[in-house]
Amino acid sequence: MSDASHTPIRKNPLAALFLDHPATVHETYFQHMRFASGFAFWLGTAALAALVHAVIPALCETTASRILKRLHARIESRH
Repeated sequence: MSDASHTPIRKNPLAALFLDHPATVHETYFQHMRFASGFAFWLGTAALAALVHAVIPALCETTASRILKRLHARIESRH
């Protein structure tokens, strides 16, 4: 969910691609890359845990939901 009222207007299209969104969450490009990469890693881990659970229900019973709750809390604490 982007808030257009907080997005800086840039004439440089590359700056718009790489800098505008991180600026809306008060991060540099590299800070945002680190956050998003970590988020992607844990989403992938949750997906794998859910897949394992789908095949063998006795395994990873709460792993995916615990990861998702933690990620949700991280997102909520940023805003």
